[in-house]
Amino acid sequence: MSTTDIMAFEPTPVDTTTIDYLFRDARTHYAWTDRPIPEELLREIYDIAKWGPTAANSSPMRVLYITSDEAKARLLPTLSPGNVEKARTAAAVAIIAYDTEFYEKLPTLAPQADFRSYFAGNDEVIHATGVLNSALQGGYFIIAARAMGLDCGPMGGFDADKLNKEFFPDGKWKVNFLCNLGYGDREKLFPRNPRLSFDEAAAIL
Repeated sequence: MSTTDIMAFEPTPVDTTTIDYLFRDARTHYAWTDRPIPEELLREIYDIAKWGPTAANSSPMRVLYITSDEAKARLLPTLSPGNVEKARTAAAVAIIAYDTEFYEKLPTLAPQADFRSYFAGNDEVIHATGVLNSALQGGYFIIAARAMGLDCGPMGGFDADKLNKEFFPDGKWKVNFLCNLGYGDREKLFPRNPRLSFDEAAAIL
């Protein structure tokens, strides 16, 4: 697609089936089948999610996929007891982290301005930007995974200090949250909980 084609492109709503698949009918999974995930699919999920917008195109999210038994043996002791089996049986666990030195990539990611100097040495802004935008990218990641046919089980419930020391000992990356990935066992889903209505949670001024 040429630049002219992109400029002329008129966005249109996706079909209802797609919206249902990604949102209304999608579920958080806690139990998994033993079907594996090809490495190529894990790579593709990231390559889709990376296009979502972030502040100054900072793109601070970093993803570490835990797939092997050896890697899971290192991960499981960092989890709360209620999350151990969920992670153990998932085909993969994505550690959604952020890079505390994400600003070093800004001359490449956002060359139109000197954004690097805004962040360098400002630990409070680095932390706030890294946490917020990696969480935002994590949301894109979940939608990308669902779009590629996977089920997701995002979760907290872990010892962040212990996990960071185990997988990111140099201190440059910091965990934000975890996301189990795989092909969920739909027979073990819980009844779906309600959501807030528009009038309870939103307004238009």
